[in-house]
Amino acid sequence: MTSLSQDLKYKLARLNVLEKIIVVNVVVFLFGFVLSQILGYSSGISLRWLELPSDFGAFILKPWSIITYAFIHYDFLHILFNMLWLYIIGQWFLNLFSPKLALNVYFLGAICGGWLFMLGYNLFPSIFGKSYLVGASASVRALLIFLCAYMPNKDIRFFTINIKLWYFGLAIIVFDVIGVFGVNSGGNLAHLGGALLGYMYAKQYLKGNDIGRGFGKFMDACISFFSFSKKSPLKTVHKNKSKVGGYTKADFDEFNHQKKIDVILDKISKSGYDSLTAEEKEFLFRAGK
Repeated sequence: MTSLSQDLKYKLARLNVLEKIIVVNVVVFLFGFVLSQILGYSSGISLRWLELPSDFGAFILKPWSIITYAFIHYDFLHILFNMLWLYIIGQWFLNLFSPKLALNVYFLGAICGGWLFMLGYNLFPSIFGKSYLVGASASVRALLIFLCAYMPNKDIRFFTINIKLWYFGLAIIVFDVIGVFGVNSGGNLAHLGGALLGYMYAKQYLKGNDIGRGFGKFMDACISFFSFSKKSPLKTVHKNKSKVGGYTKADFDEFNHQKKIDVILDKISKSGYDSLTAEEKEFLFRAGK
């Protein structure tokens, strides 16, 4: 049993941040399914306390739902397709950008999707009525549209033809707009909120502005607060002579590495992949590996 638990811990430790989010989604899905079977709940209400309500008054009583809803799925096909999209887009995203950026886009996409969902339902109650929002689709949309906006001229293979990445992103958004007037109007509103966040984030990131930096610091502070009790009350402080200006050589190397990737991706977004030199293509290939 100990060997099995150690093996699981080892495998989980090797997962990237978005793969770990997939694991959390699957665990929550299984928990909700088991809970509904034990308590005899009908499908779709076993985790109601984690769902995002459309009513602002109900939301105030459970503010955590603006994030937790993105980890709730009741239908097997719903979680299957969401997690497949997240895995595929996640591999691509993390080959180009840092895990912290991926988490910022993912969680801010969920928050913006949730806010647009509630805004739509409260501005037009006669059209939408009352509902609850679940699913990771808004977060996945944010990651996808970020890539589409960051390097719009990147070619992707669609069956037998090559199309620009921004065409694909535009088609996704058009389908979501049409879907607002369908049976899943709330879900499509959330999709558009996540897409809007991904687009704005990418455009600002191209200018050198990380609009999610404040959110990332807030998340770091929350993690530090909850892990504080695990730290020893006494510690030895020493000066690390390998640091310059508070940063290690590894920090500088990582910054320069990411900066070079950003410059290459910017060149791709403006002039296409074929404009890269052989050295730049080789560097991007090694970075992706």
